[in-house]
Amino acid sequence: MQISSRFTIAVHIFTCIDFFQKDHKITSDFLAGSTNVNPVIIRKILSQLKAAGLVNVARGSGGATIAKPLSDITFLDIYKAVECIDKGELFHFHENPNPECPVGKNIHNILDDKLRRVQEALEKELASITLEDIREGENKYLKRKDI
Repeated sequence: MQISSRFTIAVHIFTCIDFFQKDHKITSDFLAGSTNVNPVIIRKILSQLKAAGLVNVARGSGGATIAKPLSDITFLDIYKAVECIDKGELFHFHENPNPECPVGKNIHNILDDKLRRVQEALEKELASITLEDIREGENKYLKRKDI
């Protein structure tokens, strides 16, 4: 299982907005230059983040800004905004286990609770990390002279 790159691209976007907002207009083209991702994908992710109330995006060349304090945005908020998980379920169960098979007819009883616990653990950890934590790394590794 692998979470798509949309999540890390979204965190990259937030880091760019926070780091560059005083010196540059943060457009999808600007973000595409940092992420090395097509601007169309950046616009899609920005749209998802905007729908979740995490960023503001001014049409045209207005640029993107962060909508809330960094300490109020968690990795879980970002994950929920950009990851396409069906009905909130991280694990997609195969559709039709064989009801005539002893394993097939009981696989949900065997796995459902365990998969739910794994998802809850992941979500708990994602909820414990904020973009303010990312800013701390930003301050450690990025210097204003790099601009």
